[in-house]
Amino acid sequence: MAGCDLAVKLAGLVRQERQPAGVVTMSEFKFACPVCGQHITCDTRSSGSQMECPTCFRKLVVPRTQGGGSSSLLIHAAEVSTRPATQTAGVEPLARPGRRPFPYAAIAVVIILSVVAGGAYVFRDHIKKVVQERRPAAKEPPAKPARKSMGPPADDRLWTLRLKDVKIPSTPAAGRVHGEDFLVQRATLQGGTLNLRQGPAWPPDLGVTVNLFANRGEDLAGQVVQIEATRTNAPRVTLRWKNEEDQPVTKTFRTGYALRLEFGPVAGDRLPAKVYLCTPDDAKSYVAGTFTAEIRKPAPPKTTPNPTVAKP
Repeated sequence: MAGCDLAVKLAGLVRQERQPAGVVTMSEFKFACPVCGQHITCDTRSSGSQMECPTCFRKLVVPRTQGGGSSSLLIHAAEVSTRPATQTAGVEPLARPGRRPFPYAAIAVVIILSVVAGGAYVFRDHIKKVVQERRPAAKEPPAKPARKSMGPPADDRLWTLRLKDVKIPSTPAAGRVHGEDFLVQRATLQGGTLNLRQGPAWPPDLGVTVNLFANRGEDLAGQVVQIEATRTNAPRVTLRWKNEEDQPVTKTFRTGYALRLEFGPVAGDRLPAKVYLCTPDDAKSYVAGTFTAEIRKPAPPKTTPNPTVAKP
């Protein structure tokens, strides 16, 4: 260790002798390696630079001296480290964060919102009334005009399913269909289909359709058709009316109704008749009285074309 110290000194003397006259030399100082303790002599020009220890070859930071330095001064160097330097004494600690200000603004906003909500709750009825008065009234669809009654008021005493108690009146056929007073304004007989209807067009405002077992209207002349409510194999009877949207509605009966039809003689294309019909619906629909049916030619039967056979 002493030999190394002597070698460093000799090297320093040689550097001083080689310097030209008039050049001011830097002062020397000693420091020790923090790892192996080797004494190293260096001049102040190298302060703060890095060098290797001649003994342990650790990288050192040459310390800085105060007061111009002295060859007899012995201080310790610091080893070069890859880790960040820790805070040492003399460095001011980080300033503590100041105290947070009191949130006056946030509290004020909460108080204002609470007051507004409380006022809205207290005066909610008044606010609702004002809003409703200022809101434009919704346009209601135009009311459907009530259908004008054509026939006499219906009489529940005429509704019965017992034909033996029925006496057909000689007045124009009228009654009730689906709860509405019904007057037969037009009667047609096409084949075996009898249509009694009220209204200017088809489908009618109110109507009754009876599908009789006949091929032509003339075949019913002078005939009496009587269907008891207990009969199972009976002609189909259909009630017709229109709903609130003016759309046609039908209800069909195949059993449970009472029907009596008395046909007179044919007069040209007319066939006079008397009718009593009572259906078992909740509205107690019925029609009773006289009418004259217009005889129409039956619709031609639908035919399907025969497939053509190719000639050989």
